[in-house]
Amino acid sequence: MPLLDNDVLRTFVAIAECGTFTSAAKMVHRTPSALSMQIKQLEQNLGKTLFIREPRQVRLTTEGEVLLGYSRRLLSLNEEAVQHFVAPTLEGKVGIGTSDDVGTRILPEVLAQFARSYPAVLVNVVVGSSKQNLERLDAGELDMALVTVADGVKKIRGQVVHEEPLVWAAREGASAFQRTPLPVAVAHEGCSWRRMTLRALDRASTPYRIAYTCEHCSGQEAAMLADLAVAPFPLSLVRPPLKQVVSDNLPEIGSYQLALVRRGSNRLNNALASHVKSAFESLQ
Repeated sequence: MPLLDNDVLRTFVAIAECGTFTSAAKMVHRTPSALSMQIKQLEQNLGKTLFIREPRQVRLTTEGEVLLGYSRRLLSLNEEAVQHFVAPTLEGKVGIGTSDDVGTRILPEVLAQFARSYPAVLVNVVVGSSKQNLERLDAGELDMALVTVADGVKKIRGQVVHEEPLVWAAREGASAFQRTPLPVAVAHEGCSWRRMTLRALDRASTPYRIAYTCEHCSGQEAAMLADLAVAPFPLSLVRPPLKQVVSDNLPEIGSYQLALVRRGSNRLNNALASHVKSAFESLQ
């Protein structure tokens, strides 16, 4: 079977992200014709067409989308392996703040990979609201924080690493979404999900009542499982026995973003930040 060359995969990812061979060529410091030859050979090796070539851009085919996910993971794993053997030893302590949805869904695997690469580094994780973690960051208690950002925010603090739609969710077979006024489970004041949801309901003139307020999304999930309320939830978190609810009575909420906010920059912080960003890139 043909082997996938990391150099070719970097070229492939660059083209997929840039949308043109010319822009990707500048990124990888090669000529567009050289990139074209690499992709042609890659397509021949795999027996699949990876790009749809248009006059001013290229788009991934279905097979190309699949390969993009594999490519990002392979390149990340290669970087992790190299760092383990040749990167200078890192020691010390780094603190990261996160919300509970990210803390239970994504960070465990990120921290496991980081621990394998840098076993002498101690990572302290603090789970809390974005507001609380930003306050801890500014007070010097954390080195970085993953915070949620509502759609429409013009000035975002930090670097956006993930974007995902918020959808209405409820328990399978539940009836809460049919009630009037609509019972809603939301987080505390200041939460981006809460602001986006209530704004959408107000714009649609949908009667509602806040039936359940909690500090973490696990509380929202409990309210949904008890059929006390519906809740805004990231699409990736809607798993059985929960389901996405689509109804003419429920307005579209929009997409939220996750931003990585850092306090200063050093080798230790850079290493953890790189692992975090790579994890979210693999979800795209």
